[in-house]
Amino acid sequence: MATKIRHQHDTELDRDAILDLYRTMIVSRRMDDKEIQLKRQNKIFFQISAAGHEAIQVAAGAHGRPGQDWFYFYYRDRAFALQVGITVLDQMLQAAGAAADPMSGGRQMPAHWSSKDLHVVTTSSPTGTQFLQAIGSAEAGRRALELGEEAITESTRARSDEVVFVSCGDGTTSEGEFWESLNTACTLKLPVVYVVQDNGYAISVPVEVNTPGGSISKLLTGFPDLEILECDGTDLVQSWETMGRAVRYAREGNGPALVHARVIRPYSHSLSDDERAYKTAAMREEEALRDPITRTAELLRNEYDVSEEELDRIDQGVRDLVNEAADEGLASPQPDPSTALDYLYSPDVDPTAEQFDTEDDPRFQGNETTMVDLINATLKDEMRRDPRILVFGQDVADVSYDALLDKVGGKGGVFKVTAGLQREFGSIRVFNSPLAEANIVGRGIGQAVRGLKPVVEIQFFDYIWPAMMQIRDELAMIRYRSANEWSCPVVIRVTYGGYLKGGSLYHSQTGESIFAHCPGIRVVLPSTALDAAGLLRTAIRCDDPVLFLEHKHLYRQVYNKSAYPGPNFMIPFGKAKRVKEGTDATIITCGALVQRSLVAARTLEERGFSVEVLDLRTINPFDMEAIADSVKKTNRVVIVHEDALSWGIGAEFAARIADELFPWLDAPVRRVASLDTWVAYAPSLERAILPEAEDVVEAVEGVLKF
Repeated sequence: MATKIRHQHDTELDRDAILDLYRTMIVSRRMDDKEIQLKRQNKIFFQISAAGHEAIQVAAGAHGRPGQDWFYFYYRDRAFALQVGITVLDQMLQAAGAAADPMSGGRQMPAHWSSKDLHVVTTSSPTGTQFLQAIGSAEAGRRALELGEEAITESTRARSDEVVFVSCGDGTTSEGEFWESLNTACTLKLPVVYVVQDNGYAISVPVEVNTPGGSISKLLTGFPDLEILECDGTDLVQSWETMGRAVRYAREGNGPALVHARVIRPYSHSLSDDERAYKTAAMREEEALRDPITRTAELLRNEYDVSEEELDRIDQGVRDLVNEAADEGLASPQPDPSTALDYLYSPDVDPTAEQFDTEDDPRFQGNETTMVDLINATLKDEMRRDPRILVFGQDVADVSYDALLDKVGGKGGVFKVTAGLQREFGSIRVFNSPLAEANIVGRGIGQAVRGLKPVVEIQFFDYIWPAMMQIRDELAMIRYRSANEWSCPVVIRVTYGGYLKGGSLYHSQTGESIFAHCPGIRVVLPSTALDAAGLLRTAIRCDDPVLFLEHKHLYRQVYNKSAYPGPNFMIPFGKAKRVKEGTDATIITCGALVQRSLVAARTLEERGFSVEVLDLRTINPFDMEAIADSVKKTNRVVIVHEDALSWGIGAEFAARIADELFPWLDAPVRRVASLDTWVAYAPSLERAILPEAEDVVEAVEGVLKF
């Protein structure tokens, strides 16, 4: 008889425990087999298996504490998900795309798990995005406990001995976000357990091609405080022991741990792949000898006197369970087509609603000041109001070392927007990040799903692109893909725009249309200090992700100054501002082009024309009602924006106007925007490329003469 093994919770890995784990492994394999059958019958629409990974997965799950620890799975983690409590029926409902699918309501393909009760954070398909979110979740628990605020601890469900599990295949360790996550996990000594399931292939690419030397664990030895453990992930007992050591290390506060488990993949990557195209029969036969199902059955027979009949009964019971769940899933109704747009945004907190409109009742304090100062004051007021708010990014803190706070003036961002926040709210709530944009946004996502309110800063819009996967495929989708089970209200503050004289190609970009094209994200562009204060407060208090674009050129202009409007001043999203009345033509604009459009309108007024100017203020949502009211009055419209003309936001506004307001138009819709190129360094080129007031005058005169 084999020796009984205990893990840190003093639970014995005895005959019954191994039988329970074996049964979960069998459930996982039979579910794979059933889904493959259903896919070939065109009854479900996608399949990807966990075959060959079952032993390490059930071992990992058995050391977790569902509802206390946190779990970030990847698409091959079926046995892991089963072990922590995701049911067979849950998974079959998802495979069928049923409306009753509790993980996504028919939005996500199979093998993408979610459960708020179990702390299984909604799983997505992009490889590697889960790492930084897991780091953010571990950080959320740590920071909540350090703050000691009861409200924060309750919202995050933080525990001093919690662990965040994050798993992946060997191929995913090639992603940059894997390395970025290790940087932060080790720097902060976070209780994260990485489970790297190395089946030797990233689809068809061997591990030696993905990883120098073919071993990710050997590459990581220089990371301080990272416990690196290797095991045969097809051996249940060895997997159990190894996972126990890793979890114990992290749970005791020593830092992150990484388990490198070598497993097999006896089935193809997915049903869209055929491994016979790149594996020989001999290679596949050699893999089959290490099948964890076969090895665990042999262990039970040889070491624990489990009969073949008992193993057969387990298998038959599992088949019956899986078949019944499959039948129920297939019989379950599909989602109502009318629900296709549900949960893009919060159904409970509407930032376009009247409750966010206190614009008519400002309580001005002090003298007029700049956009920078009013954003800073708004952040401070909101942080005083809500202890869940964290502010971080590159250079946002006054100083990285607390001991220097009384010895230096402090920075507070490149433009001083966050100056003084760390001094008032401390380094738990205001801190610097690595120079890594995906790290900033990914960590913010992990914090937000646990109930914190991250307000993160990307230093320049031109450098937001490394975070695009986190923004487009994660931040924008989390609520939708989980059918409203998870929300992710991150505010991303970004400086953008040109008119700098020297900003050049990499400090002058706009590109707001790219983000307006992402369903699920609010996009805001204030043009004045007052609007910046009101819109930022709405962004922070709403429950949706917000891209808050702050134009560098507008930060310290005299013409857009305002006194601080008080701690409850809010402007709702989707409410345009008529900054100048007119009757002959309408200019629709936003951002830095508002002032240039006003200059143009005054020039035209001197020539005898009355021109109305609308500042949209937000473009997702945008105020179509205000546009319609103005166009119906003036019958002519020019759209002015800073980004390149082609494929810019003006094209969408023009199309909507043509579709909905054509009977009221007396002239074609004109657009004024940048040339279809980058913003150059030389002032003469910059001026030629960016739209100026005279360009607006020319366009308006054109529609007036039509």
